[in-house]
Amino acid sequence: MVKRSRKKLILSPPQVLALGFIVLILVGSVLLSLPQAYAGEGRLSYLDALFTATSATCVTGLSVFNTGADLTVFGELVILVLVQIGGLGFMTMSTLIAFVLRRRISYQERLILQEAMNHHSAEGVVRLVRKVLLYALMIELTGAVLLTSRWSLEMPFGQAVYFGIFHSVSIFNNAGFDLFGSFSGRPGSFIHYVGDPFINVVAMILIFLGGIGFIVISDLLTYPRNRKLTLHSQVVLSASAVLIVVGTLVILVFEYTNPHTLQPLSPMGKTFGAMLQSVSSRSAGVTTLDLSSMRQATQFFVMILMFIGAAPGSSGGGIKVTTFVILIGATLAMVRGKEDIVLFERRIAKDRIYKAITFTLLSFILVVLSAMVLSITEEYSFLGVLFETVSAYATAGMSLGLTAQLTDAGKMFLILLMFVGRLGPVSLAYSLTPQQKKERFRYPEGKITIG
Repeated sequence: MVKRSRKKLILSPPQVLALGFIVLILVGSVLLSLPQAYAGEGRLSYLDALFTATSATCVTGLSVFNTGADLTVFGELVILVLVQIGGLGFMTMSTLIAFVLRRRISYQERLILQEAMNHHSAEGVVRLVRKVLLYALMIELTGAVLLTSRWSLEMPFGQAVYFGIFHSVSIFNNAGFDLFGSFSGRPGSFIHYVGDPFINVVAMILIFLGGIGFIVISDLLTYPRNRKLTLHSQVVLSASAVLIVVGTLVILVFEYTNPHTLQPLSPMGKTFGAMLQSVSSRSAGVTTLDLSSMRQATQFFVMILMFIGAAPGSSGGGIKVTTFVILIGATLAMVRGKEDIVLFERRIAKDRIYKAITFTLLSFILVVLSAMVLSITEEYSFLGVLFETVSAYATAGMSLGLTAQLTDAGKMFLILLMFVGRLGPVSLAYSLTPQQKKERFRYPEGKITIG
């Protein structure tokens, strides 16, 4: 007998990640479409359930209904679990199960973890995952305790505990879901707490820690011992600080005299409102100001912050701050006639520069094309359509009101956009293309005129 050889299907790490997110989204959509998840009569339509499951898994925060009012506790817990798994990564959660079962992590799984964590190599990635799980648990627990202590002053203790846990997980994972829609007569998100220093500070710390990534958090915790930060951490921390300060000043200046946002607030309220918006815009989706009442210049600036996004290895989206810094460095190097990009006395490798340019250009093209399509399917202002498009792709979760009015075609399109934004266009392209082969020859160099 002649044995037929069967080719074993081997998925690349990006393909495994894409498939894992798809399975997680589909499971979540089925659970949210159950009657037990909907607070009203009947159930959510499957498309609305699919949209919400995608938004939660991709830690975006966009919602086509009022989360706090329209979902039961079961539905809210489904969103909470999806946010936690989607924020930390399903491979990280799978590794946690393997730790509990005392199962060995294979080399293939280490490669997938490397891709999921945006780590530079497979070496030490399991140790990093252990740290990720510990740090996430401690930060979320601390945030939950702090928020519970504040909200226990205005609601029953049990509800305060529930709100503290839900919002701590949601804010730290940069998801942007909130339950304040369950209070009649109160605006959504954190608008009610625009002048509350405690809520503002806790929220900003959670957003900041969730946005800088676990590699940087690990570096910061070991800094007192080794007195050294990696180049990645130096770039992320310095760029994040600059963006927060610049963002705060720009929003403060643009909205200072706006009677619908900052003008009625006290000086401290103005400062906290502008600062939280600056911190949150790069992926968190938490806001204490009415975005739809902002001036168009401010709304466009918020779009820029959303497009830049958070740091690699975090739950945040966008092109990432490191990509933005490399692009700025490349521009300055070209203007100064320098050949290399140098950051903190370190030269940036050419492949990093090519990847930054490719990622940014693909992201820009995707956002532009998506906005053009949505402007056809949706009856809305173009600025509102563009804002929603950037928010979905950057998984920022901020909205000017379009999401609640989306057509079915618009919902499907934003579902795809949130999914691509969470994985990244480059990773998605790798997952859909066959394994690349090394080129056997190179063409002669040519020159074209630029500028």
